[in-house]
Amino acid sequence: MIPTWVWLIILVVAILLALVISSIITTQYQKKSAATTVGNAEEKARGIIDEALKTAEAKKRESLLEVKEESIRVKNDLDREIKERRAEAQRYERRVQQKEENIDKKADAIEKREAGLAAKEDALNKMKEEVSKLNEQRVQELERISGLTSEQAKDYLLKIVEEEVKHETAVMIKEMETRAKEEADKKAKEYVVNAIQRCAADHVSETTISVVQLPSDEMKGRIIGREGRNIRTLETMTGVDLIIDDTPEAVILSGFDPIRREVARIALEKLIVDGRIHPARIEEMVEKAQKEVETMIKEEGEAAILEVGVHGIHPELVRLLGKMKFRTSYGQNALKHSIEVAHLSGLLASEMGLDVRVAKRAGLLHDIGKSVDHEMEGSHVQLGAELCRKYKENPIVINAVESHHGDVEATSLIACIVQAADTISAARPGARRETLETYTSRLKQLEDITNNFKGVDKSFAIQAGREVRVMVVPEQVSDADMIVMARDISKQIESELEYPGQIKVNVIRESRVIDYAK
Repeated sequence: MIPTWVWLIILVVAILLALVISSIITTQYQKKSAATTVGNAEEKARGIIDEALKTAEAKKRESLLEVKEESIRVKNDLDREIKERRAEAQRYERRVQQKEENIDKKADAIEKREAGLAAKEDALNKMKEEVSKLNEQRVQELERISGLTSEQAKDYLLKIVEEEVKHETAVMIKEMETRAKEEADKKAKEYVVNAIQRCAADHVSETTISVVQLPSDEMKGRIIGREGRNIRTLETMTGVDLIIDDTPEAVILSGFDPIRREVARIALEKLIVDGRIHPARIEEMVEKAQKEVETMIKEEGEAAILEVGVHGIHPELVRLLGKMKFRTSYGQNALKHSIEVAHLSGLLASEMGLDVRVAKRAGLLHDIGKSVDHEMEGSHVQLGAELCRKYKENPIVINAVESHHGDVEATSLIACIVQAADTISAARPGARRETLETYTSRLKQLEDITNNFKGVDKSFAIQAGREVRVMVVPEQVSDADMIVMARDISKQIESELEYPGQIKVNVIRESRVIDYAK
């Protein structure tokens, strides 16, 4: 009997043999499979390579064809462009040739013209010489016939022509003035007279002082105060000079600013009524007076626009109108003057069929610049126009403000109406007054202007400067010369003098013939 371990060895050996045989078989199978796979791969690779070669060859042929086509196309384009440029160059060459031919033709024509002009110039020179000789002969013959030299004859002719022209000019001026006066005087007088008759206004006078009445002379000492402290406080607060002199029961307030003078008057009257006069009380009363005057200014402005019947004016312009109550011009109250001009402008506008409301508005605002001309630089005309522009007034109103003294040309009939109304208001008797010195100076200037004219014997300013009578030497000034002289004197007066209204220039030529009966 075989032992167990022997069977185990045999089993192990058998298993090992089986494993060896299976591995050998597997290895051979794998080799065969690998060989088969490699062969297939090589075949596929060769196929891919062949296909790639074929594709590359085809692409190469296509590329070559495209390059050839592109080169052919580029060549054709170049050939076409070369042909076009050649054609264009030929056209330019033909144009240049034509221009050269034209220039040559023009040069030939110019040469021919120059030759013709030279010939004509020679002929003209010859003709001028002949004319000059003939003229000399004619002048010599005329001098021989007339017995005058050429200079004497020239002076004689000029004198005759000058007299004729002067006479014709005087006659023409006279006719034109007469015709214009005949056409315009009737209507103008009718309008102005109607407007003046329908407008009534007060006579006013200029003042720069206010008088405050006192209950007794003892109040003067209380107003002055201890060591003058009360009067100094009042003058400092109001900017007005207090004049306390021997005038019984009165104190004089002096100042060129009427608003400050009014504030001082109201404050002083309140202090007198109150009886307590000391610096603190003075300051309190001055503040109250200032507020009262501001209220008064506003109320005066509103009353003015209500009286005239104008609405829609900016509140600041209304306040400035109120300030004009305390402004005077040649003694005439500026606010009353503006109201009067507004009424006159409305009356004249209604007579002429124009817009009455715009005319009244322009007349009321024409002197608005006077309310600020003490505070700002510039004339009241410029300041008034700037204020009206600032507060968006009507362009017609602005032009009327600018042109009412002739500084700017009037662009509407309403502006001309305002000029006329302003002159009427300022020139009516009693409206304004001048100082004696200004008055006499104006009369002297008026006479000096007229005396400077050639042929004037004497001149007299009469009718308070409203008329100047000029006596001329009859041997030096003819009737025709009188018309021209009157016009020249009027123009010089307008340019050199400032005056309200108008001045009548009366030129008088007196001729006397004396004989005796024996």
